[in-house]
Amino acid sequence: MELAGKVVLVTGGAGGIGSAIVRGFRREGALVAIHYRSSRSQAEALAAEIGGTAFGADLRQEDEVARLFAECADRVGAPEIVVANAGVWPREDSPVADMSLERWQETLSSNLTATFLTARAWDQVVRETGRGSLVMIASTAGLFGEAGHADYASAKAAISSGLLLSLKNEVVRHTPAARVNVVAPGWTVTPMTEGRLDPADVARVTATMALPKVGRAEDVASAVMFLASDAAAGHLTGQVITVAGGMEGRLLRPPP
Repeated sequence: MELAGKVVLVTGGAGGIGSAIVRGFRREGALVAIHYRSSRSQAEALAAEIGGTAFGADLRQEDEVARLFAECADRVGAPEIVVANAGVWPREDSPVADMSLERWQETLSSNLTATFLTARAWDQVVRETGRGSLVMIASTAGLFGEAGHADYASAKAAISSGLLLSLKNEVVRHTPAARVNVVAPGWTVTPMTEGRLDPADVARVTATMALPKVGRAEDVASAVMFLASDAAAGHLTGQVITVAGGMEGRLLRPPP
């Protein structure tokens, strides 16, 4: 995919999907910067494993995002490719009628605002490099909704529609070769969840999918690398690739 030597910044790079993305880019020969907020030990261990560099920052804060990109440029290089993967899914179900304003604002800040600030910093980089690719990570929750998690679904929907479709038109005004796309994962097995998924839950969610299996973090990573590559996806921008086994908002087979 002609990614060798490219400087790639992966936010939330120490998590299950993030670490698969980091390893995928490194296998392609890219120079990878791994962002973390609280998972410092995991990020530093991953950096040591792949020969990358780990950087800590709270992406909800403007000054910390600016510092992250400046440190990445100084120590690794200006990140031509950025994967805005960092985000938070609140574990507790909370219907809209019961959801506190504090939770709503925190979820939007950790997902939508963090992605906005990351995208804005990347936009400033490509003005100088003359090219670049941004891949933002959304979710099928943003496409179909998610009962009990309207805050998360709303943040991801905003990323995969309003932010994506606005930014892809804005960035080419100053950098005609720059591209912006989204990957929306569905249910995904990561090293942390493998073996802990309830079989009844798996049967329930795969009943809405054409492929009767749960995705893997490597499936998401492959889609991200494809979109990031100018050689593979140089004429794709403003697109959403849904990595969810053909998921639909209806039952395709009755659950057992």
